[in-house]
Amino acid sequence: MLFPSMSSSVSVGALVGWMLLLTAKHIIADFMLQNAWMAIGKDQKTGWALPLLAHCLVHLAVALALILVVAPRFWYVAFIDFVIHIIVDRAKGICASHFGVTLESGHPWFWTLIGVDQALHHLTGFALSIYMAAN
Repeated sequence: MLFPSMSSSVSVGALVGWMLLLTAKHIIADFMLQNAWMAIGKDQKTGWALPLLAHCLVHLAVALALILVVAPRFWYVAFIDFVIHIIVDRAKGICASHFGVTLESGHPWFWTLIGVDQALHHLTGFALSIYMAAN
């Protein structure tokens, strides 16, 4: 079994609670606290590392703060989310910079790329919510 301590059943209430918490985290960190320097900088061919790191550290800080308030024993989940967020956002940045996908360019993949990025972040939240709800 991949997670030996993980239960085979999940409380719907706990799952919904964790999903709401991680969705709120995502809205706060990805939209309210992300500035133009982060949003544009992380998708560049060069100079992307610092804006990407800053953006993902915001996600880490918000996730860690919320998780510590609700269930401190899951503190490490914020770091898992941090690593996954870096991977997803860097993959998006590679695609955006390689194919010239920007809002200004009018590239037809712009909104698709954003949609896939957001879907992957929400699936991450769902997977982490299942894990925490089951444990």
